[in-house]
Amino acid sequence: MRRNRNTSLDTVVTDFILLGLAHPPSLRTFLFLVFFLIYILTQLGNLLILLTVWADPKLHARPMYILLGVLSFLDMWLSSVIVPRIILNFTPASKAIPFGGCVAQLYFFHFLGSTQCFLYTLMAYDRYLAICQPLRYPVLMNGKLCTTLVAGAWVAGSIHGSIQATLTFRLPYCGPKEVDYFFCDIPAVLRLACADTTANELVTFVDIGVVAASCFMLILLSYANIVHAILKIRTADGRRRAFSTCGSHLTVVTVYYVPCIFIYLRAGSKSPLDGAVAVFYTVVTPLLNPLIYTLRNQEVKSALKRLRAGRGNVDGDK
Repeated sequence: MRRNRNTSLDTVVTDFILLGLAHPPSLRTFLFLVFFLIYILTQLGNLLILLTVWADPKLHARPMYILLGVLSFLDMWLSSVIVPRIILNFTPASKAIPFGGCVAQLYFFHFLGSTQCFLYTLMAYDRYLAICQPLRYPVLMNGKLCTTLVAGAWVAGSIHGSIQATLTFRLPYCGPKEVDYFFCDIPAVLRLACADTTANELVTFVDIGVVAASCFMLILLSYANIVHAILKIRTADGRRRAFSTCGSHLTVVTVYYVPCIFIYLRAGSKSPLDGAVAVFYTVVTPLLNPLIYTLRNQEVKSALKRLRAGRGNVDGDK
């Protein structure tokens, strides 16, 4: 990308203007309500999963559901980094975001997003051990190891977010300052830099590409082995339960990775589809995750029923 022209390097940008999602003015109130509702449902749905895993002894003792609880926690925070800002853009309030706020938003988005990427890989590895090596599973994947792996995912995600934020904002920004996007993300912000961004685009492509491709290949490898093992299960009920558990995770992985690949592995793209695709994986995916896991996962549905029954018994005792 070439350096922006007609700007002075002596000018220092202290804030950015998020132009938000293009929309007809007549739909502003409707879109405000839609995104507000999505945000509330996302928080409530993921909170329900988190509380269910924490409250049910059969779930919080198992690594698979510890990972699911962490995923719900990540979805709540990822949604909170992005969606409130989208909602604000549908109000008369200022669209300005301080320079430091833009840095923080980009960092936390990539920190949480890459941590989620690593977490999906851990979830696939957990299912691989549970189905392909069931006798050794309690030894190979116990609570302590699961906690260590999750901590490693958080640390790796933080490092990734720090690298991306540092590389993006080490460049000079001297105007214009209108970010043609609904949040501070690398491609949109780099277009405003008053310096050559070719190296940044290459590093972004390689860094995000390597992380996403490596995790995705490990997930595919895990599921190739899982499918092979499931097909060996003799009972139809056993195969159905295994496919049901793994199907939830595979569905979530698909709706997460495909949009990410579309956005970040097309360096310098200005496609009008980028915004719509980004809305899907930043806004819609965190909403879908609890729905997918509650509708497709029999154990989570059973846990919710047990919690409801327990609450009913308590209310009856009163």
